[in-house]
Amino acid sequence: MKNIKSKKITIGKNTIIEPTATIRGVNGDADNIIIGDNCYIGHNVQIICNNFELGDYSKIQHDTNIHGYLPCKIGHNAWIGQYTIIDSIGGTSIGNNCGIGAHSQIWSHIKFGDTLEGCRFLSEKSMNIGNDVWFVGHCIVSPITAEDKSMAMAGSVITKDMKFNEIYAGSPASSISSKVGFQFIENSIVDKFQKMKEYLNKFDPNCKTIEIVKNFNDVDVDNTSISFFNVETREYTKRKSIEEIEFMRFLLPDKAKFTPIEF
Repeated sequence: MKNIKSKKITIGKNTIIEPTATIRGVNGDADNIIIGDNCYIGHNVQIICNNFELGDYSKIQHDTNIHGYLPCKIGHNAWIGQYTIIDSIGGTSIGNNCGIGAHSQIWSHIKFGDTLEGCRFLSEKSMNIGNDVWFVGHCIVSPITAEDKSMAMAGSVITKDMKFNEIYAGSPASSISSKVGFQFIENSIVDKFQKMKEYLNKFDPNCKTIEIVKNFNDVDVDNTSISFFNVETREYTKRKSIEEIEFMRFLLPDKAKFTPIEF
């Protein structure tokens, strides 16, 4: 593809990269670009990183800019809204099942002021975003660690670490979970199993190639004709069948999120 320039390129099955998108390194060819299966990279997206990785079923919407000298890794099932900026000058890691709403800015460095003149603000620090983190939209994020399932409401300016399952709002953002609760509530394995069975029935009541199970003990790893969805770990056996792909698309983005079992 003419719009991708890298020494090593891996692009998965059913992935769409619009012809107006640009993927390259900071100064010429990238070193390594890895894009998973069933991804979408929209019009006018710029990915300018020497090492960039994007997981399965992830979507980067139009006019987003991702750049930086250090590696940028984004997990499975990501949703990155239009006009977002993700900076990886200090290195950026974004886990699975994360949402970054439109017009958000994720920064891993601060750099401009004249240090000779005494400017105190010059730093590069890694951005570490866990699994199931959600920046609702128009968020500005300094280099932080966002623990799993944390959430920032629209318009938040985040300058400090975000704790597990806490909800943040404001400028500078602070936790409001004592007032509004948490992003996630606890669901039992039985409840998850029943809900997934209902989803599968809505998708195709006669489907024979997908099976919902409660835990890994019920997964038949050697049976490659069936995609097993394990509700305990939120993982599935990736078989790449048409039914599996369509079921994943049916589940995303707001019914359920599963990642491939790593054998």
